[in-house]
Amino acid sequence: MKTNDIKRLREDRVHPLLAYNEDLALAGRASKESIDFLTRQIHSIERFVERKLELREDYKTLLTVPGVGQILGLTIMLETGPIQRFEKGGNYASYCRAVSSKWTSNDKAKGKGNKKNGNKYLSWAFSEAAEFARRFDDKARAYYNRKLKKSNFVVAHAALAHKLARAAYYVMRDQVIFVSEKTFT
Repeated sequence: MKTNDIKRLREDRVHPLLAYNEDLALAGRASKESIDFLTRQIHSIERFVERKLELREDYKTLLTVPGVGQILGLTIMLETGPIQRFEKGGNYASYCRAVSSKWTSNDKAKGKGNKKNGNKYLSWAFSEAAEFARRFDDKARAYYNRKLKKSNFVVAHAALAHKLARAAYYVMRDQVIFVSEKTFT
């Protein structure tokens, strides 16, 4: 079963699913109770953090980007700062470490840039967002699969993270909701 399906189960429905084996039934109930407890704790922490912070308008629009939930949205908002400090989407993607640092000329590698340049927390946030978007958004998954056919999973994942970083820039700058047709064409 998928985790989301398990979360939707009520306690009285776990036992009948595993009634054929008493050991599995106990393990299933314990797992379900742990999931429910941790889910409540996560929601409690998220509510606390949101109350403590001054949420900007671009936070609400940022939540429309696939893969970006409350915590990733807060991380992106706080680590980005004022979005106006980035002239273009490419500058923002570079700051998020969502672009390659290789130098090439005539399709030949001429050196490497500083891979540590930029914000490591934004890099992490967009990597996580790419993973969530790939798992839960159909258009993001289709884009990922197109990239995967041409290359390997690392490149496909990085391409999706790059797309999301650029999209987040425009969503925050223009304070508009995310439109997947503009991003995943």
